[in-house]
Amino acid sequence: MGRWRTTGRALLRVAVVWVVSTLTMMLLAGLLPDFRLTSADGAALTRVALTAAWGAGAFGLLSALVWPLVVRAFLLVPALVLGLLVFFLNGSLLLVALHLIPTGQGTANPETAVIVAAVMSAVASATSTALAVRDDDAYRHRLSRLADRRRRRRGLAAGPLPPGLVFLQLDGVGEQVLRHAVATGLMPTVATWLMGTHRLTPWRTDWSSQTGASQLGILHGTTFDVPAFRWYEKESGEVMVSNRPASAVELQRRAVERTGDGGLLTVDGASRGNLFSGGAEQVALVLTAAARRGRRNRSRAGYFAYFLDPANAVRTAGSFVAEVGRELTQSTRARLRKEQPRVPRGGLYPFIRAFATVVERDVVVAAVLGDLLAGRTAVYADLVAYDEVAHHSGPRGRDAEQVLRRLDRSLALIAGAVRHAPRPYRIVLLSDHGQSPGETFESAFGLTLKDLVRAGCGLPVPRRARRTRSGAEARYAVRVALHRPVGEGEERRPEPTSDPVVLASGNLGLISFPGTEGRLTREDIDRRHPALLATLANHPGIGFLLVRSEEHGAVVLGPGGGEVPLSQLADGEGPLKGFGPGAADAVRRTDTFPHTADIMVNSRYDPATGEVHAFEEQIGSHGGLGGEQSRPFLISPLDLTAPVPDGEDLIGAEQVHHVLRRWLCEGQGPQVPVGTDVLAGPENSPSPRQAEGPFPVVGGAAQDKTG
Repeated sequence: MGRWRTTGRALLRVAVVWVVSTLTMMLLAGLLPDFRLTSADGAALTRVALTAAWGAGAFGLLSALVWPLVVRAFLLVPALVLGLLVFFLNGSLLLVALHLIPTGQGTANPETAVIVAAVMSAVASATSTALAVRDDDAYRHRLSRLADRRRRRRGLAAGPLPPGLVFLQLDGVGEQVLRHAVATGLMPTVATWLMGTHRLTPWRTDWSSQTGASQLGILHGTTFDVPAFRWYEKESGEVMVSNRPASAVELQRRAVERTGDGGLLTVDGASRGNLFSGGAEQVALVLTAAARRGRRNRSRAGYFAYFLDPANAVRTAGSFVAEVGRELTQSTRARLRKEQPRVPRGGLYPFIRAFATVVERDVVVAAVLGDLLAGRTAVYADLVAYDEVAHHSGPRGRDAEQVLRRLDRSLALIAGAVRHAPRPYRIVLLSDHGQSPGETFESAFGLTLKDLVRAGCGLPVPRRARRTRSGAEARYAVRVALHRPVGEGEERRPEPTSDPVVLASGNLGLISFPGTEGRLTREDIDRRHPALLATLANHPGIGFLLVRSEEHGAVVLGPGGGEVPLSQLADGEGPLKGFGPGAADAVRRTDTFPHTADIMVNSRYDPATGEVHAFEEQIGSHGGLGGEQSRPFLISPLDLTAPVPDGEDLIGAEQVHHVLRRWLCEGQGPQVPVGTDVLAGPENSPSPRQAEGPFPVVGGAAQDKTG
């Protein structure tokens, strides 16, 4: 009886969706002049309705049967192009459906067909969602059936499975920002966790407080020789950029070679939206996989799984447009109110923001939902939305707070799906760094760091300074999605005899002199450019410098001629006064890196306001020392062991890696490390698995229809 009842409900839902789609088609035929439905014998309303019913039914069947094959055929095109093709392919299916009507005729211009198909897909999805929400039994049955199918496909045992772990990274969200969001009701899902099931543990980054270093440490267990977001390597003459695909592959290779281990996710893991794979076999929107071309590149599998349902493309496109409009409105309001600090937000930025806060979010969340239903052991996903917006609007601005609210909905969606997974899951929420506010260096002092270096070297300073590129992760994710090359501007290979190479990583600057071997000493720099170090150290926007000295080894230079050997420096003393606990150790560790720049420059930090001066066009920045950027968080379930004993601090991404690995062992038994023969992760795997199908977007699974 239960099976018949379930079958009856399913048939009823199909009938209701069909009726609503038919009415929608008739309404559109009445509203759009280039879309007509005519019956075989004239204009009788009932015959037109029958024609519309045939057309709606044919379109629904084509969407269900032909659509997955069509999308798979276009999988190798750039990801964002695939998203646009969805609309045209959907419109083509509608034209085919209109020609299959046996009781009449339907006609539409190609442009109109695209609109009609998009509206009908959205209406059908919304109707199915509304019906499923009102039928919890059917919803649970559908998810359970899908989970069982994926479980059998993966060959999982039928009995109880040990708990899995889902690591969700909120990129750029600092501990204090998170606490404020919880206290003010912006993140009710996280608040519920902290009130009963989870604990919050702050942790401290290295000097290089940015995603490249932190995520490499978290996923691969080492941050060694990652001095900044971008840096110059003298022996090769190359500029390494953490979120450039070729650089990310090399960083991952070095990490695996150094640790002798494939990464955190080597055992039945999935990596979603990250810079690095973590050794996972299943990857989607992972930068190291995006560096490879051809059918073995599975980095876009998440796009395929998501766009397998055309309604997803319609919903995401609507949210994308809404987000672009939201950014234009917010930036215009900021200009009219003359808010300070402020950075330019024109050009392509509204579209880059919409990609990070809508497209990437939707695809990553959908991929995680699929991983849960497939019963994967470990999943690590990065949600970059907040980081991108906070760079341009400030880490505590209203714009960024709205993003946190929408991210909380995504967390609630994932938590809800856990109840239907074939195994229990523990959700761990963490961030890779925070952000510190402040006016940019150029805005505050009228010149860039590169201008200041050139002035100190006696070189001409251009009247119009070139804009300093932002290091936000989403910019390169967009380029990868479009298959656009990366490597222009400051990332070009400098000439051996060129001027000093000046690079920015938030409020951390790196100055290197091409054509020299190893790190130049203070004495060498003074002989070449006698005024440079004094010009930098005494500038009001500079906090301290790190250089090597022939007499004292590494030294830290501060304003007024202050010089302290690094070996003798303690927190809160000399040039590091006010930079907080762990600052001296962080600088000492960076000094041991082979590719630390000749001169490392950290901007001034004001402990009273928490502000720094970014050397990039960012009013919320990270990458150096000073304020909340060095203070991310780790939220973990209470049934896992505490990250560190009471009274101890969690320091560095490498220690976070060991904590996460310990938790995996607690639930699964010892994890088997992958040897160094798999140096670049899953992109060297000889037998990639097929991408999973889409997660059904029903009920709460609709990703924030307004963006």
